[in-house]
Amino acid sequence: MHAYIKLLLSAFEDAANPTLARPMEAYMKHQFEFYGIKSPQRREIVKAFIKQHGLPPLADLEDVIEALWDMPYRECHYAALDLLDKMIKKLEPKHLPMLEELVVTNSWWDTVDPLASHHIGGLLKRHPELILDNTERWIKSDNFWLQRVAIMYQLGYKNDTDAERLFMYCKTRANSREFFIRKAIGWALRQYAAIDPMAVAQFVATNELSGLSQREALKGVNRKAAKP
Repeated sequence: MHAYIKLLLSAFEDAANPTLARPMEAYMKHQFEFYGIKSPQRREIVKAFIKQHGLPPLADLEDVIEALWDMPYRECHYAALDLLDKMIKKLEPKHLPMLEELVVTNSWWDTVDPLASHHIGGLLKRHPELILDNTERWIKSDNFWLQRVAIMYQLGYKNDTDAERLFMYCKTRANSREFFIRKAIGWALRQYAAIDPMAVAQFVATNELSGLSQREALKGVNRKAAKP
């Protein structure tokens, strides 16, 4: 175990609550173990740990994150994301393989979504030369979590959204029967509808999307249309 995180894990163990852990594990369909620490308390523990020990050196970041990700407890995975949040502006192209590995390991929406929209999305925005090869590889992947990342990485881009690429990726996976892909398509389109509702409405009207994707995509458009 990496020396940096030993005291953090000790703090998690001290705060463990088996009574809370059981419903948390059930909510996540028993895919992960939990200490039973709610998010606000976990963030306070991580905050206090960082205040006392600082952030890991950039050279050690991958080892620290991977050590946390290898733990069976979901709070450790969330703590890894907390650390990445604090160091997000220091992430470099060399860290993209690590972020991709986090997407495909211990995968569920609660870690994949922030990785896609925040950590990976932010890195790709700062380094657009990474976009083409990686996102095309992800959308063509057999791993639907990587497909989800390709669809969702632009969630925070607003006016900087590459609409052509967004629509192309949504169309590429429009026939997917996977719930998380159908939801991602709707979510990504709904976000972009705040910028260009007509373009989204036109895309939905001219492409065969699942009912879920359509409903999600047009939520904002329909609310605006309903206003007097």
